[in-house]
Amino acid sequence: VTTFKMPEDFRSVLDKQVIGPTTENLVKSDFPAQSFKPKVQIAFQGLPGQCSQKIEVERRRRLYLTTDIAQLLASKGIDSNKLMPRHQDLDNMPTIEEKKDPVFPIYLPLKIFDNDEFDCRTPEEWISLGLEPGSHDRKPVPGKALLPTDDILGHEDPKNQKLIYKWTDVGVLDYDKETELYLVHKTDKNGLVRDEEGRPILNGGITLEG
Repeated sequence: VTTFKMPEDFRSVLDKQVIGPTTENLVKSDFPAQSFKPKVQIAFQGLPGQCSQKIEVERRRRLYLTTDIAQLLASKGIDSNKLMPRHQDLDNMPTIEEKKDPVFPIYLPLKIFDNDEFDCRTPEEWISLGLEPGSHDRKPVPGKALLPTDDILGHEDPKNQKLIYKWTDVGVLDYDKETELYLVHKTDKNGLVRDEEGRPILNGGITLEG
């Protein structure tokens, strides 16, 4: 029996060991894994030959990942930037000859046409997707929101003519029952939902200090 001798350049030995690609998910995310799973109302265990719930959930998850609301609206000839009402510039109103569309501005808000009868989840259920088993902290839920590209001007004057609205990846933090509005936060370039100090935003942004 001889004593095991450690190579002097042990790092080079490890670098030469190529095992293959790992199956571990190395992508960092501030969203819980269950928040990406669609709601499927079929039996957990089906009869032989029928699709199981687990397979159907995965099929729909992959299908939904291939869809983009901006592309879907554009395919129907809808300009997402024009969905937001703006201040009317009465001094530069186009005439009928200059404009193909009617001269009258958009005056009906989208809320009039909103219908939640066919939603698969209630707002409370959507928010609860941020809760992970065994954790007391509620994480954000992934979503898309039509937001201005200029955050400063967008907060000061959301109906400004200079603003450009685009569908943006956001983390849904909370929901207000009285106003029926969601509180969202834009994701950064890495797809994370972080505050100004780079910390994950939990529990709707409410801290111990309020």
